[in-house]
Amino acid sequence: MKMALVVALVSDDKTTDVIDAAREGGATGDTIISGVRGEGLRPEKTFLGLDLTSRRDMVLFLVAEQRARDILERIAEAGGMDREHGDGVAFQITIEDAVGLSTQLPRLMEELEEAQ
Repeated sequence: MKMALVVALVSDDKTTDVIDAAREGGATGDTIISGVRGEGLRPEKTFLGLDLTSRRDMVLFLVAEQRARDILERIAEAGGMDREHGDGVAFQITIEDAVGLSTQLPRLMEELEEAQ
């Protein structure tokens, strides 16, 4: 089965919405890395050397490649990524191989067969 890694970088107040949207699209699990930082075209301002940027999370989803684009679009909508500057970004990366998915593969295969 071909897999894809969907990565979402979102403010921590949108993490739950992004996870819910991905799960509705067929994601069977997620990994959250909290407290990540990043900068876009316009660097965030500081006040007396204190960072004023909001907390961000990196949320990772290892999904069936056939579902990746739909999950990506759901994440973008839930995170409001195309509405305002700094609302986050999401992307997918093709995964050549993965291990440790034996408990999730039967469910993934069943869902993919039902979708066809």
